[in-house]
Amino acid sequence: MIDPKKIEDMAKQIGALIPSQLRQAADDIEGKIKLILQQKLAQLDVISRDEFDVQRQVLARTREKVDLLETQVQALLAERTTPSTKDELPSSDQQ
Repeated sequence: MIDPKKIEDMAKQIGALIPSQLRQAADDIEGKIKLILQQKLAQLDVISRDEFDVQRQVLARTREKVDLLETQVQALLAERTTPSTKDELPSSDQQ
């Protein structure tokens, strides 16, 4: 997830934009902004970079397996459609 320190820094930056006359209210606003940011970021469907890399590796392995299976299926289909020489009888034996 998002680093809580980054959220706090963002809230402070937004709070710093408030004029000095309203500094007392700024502390309250900063806290509310921090809370809102945490809530909204929690609603996002985000994963960590580590989770993403793991899933990418899983997908790569799965793709390799699918490619191998496709090759095997094609080979089996090719064997099935190729006429077998065992089934053919020589014409000289039939006479």
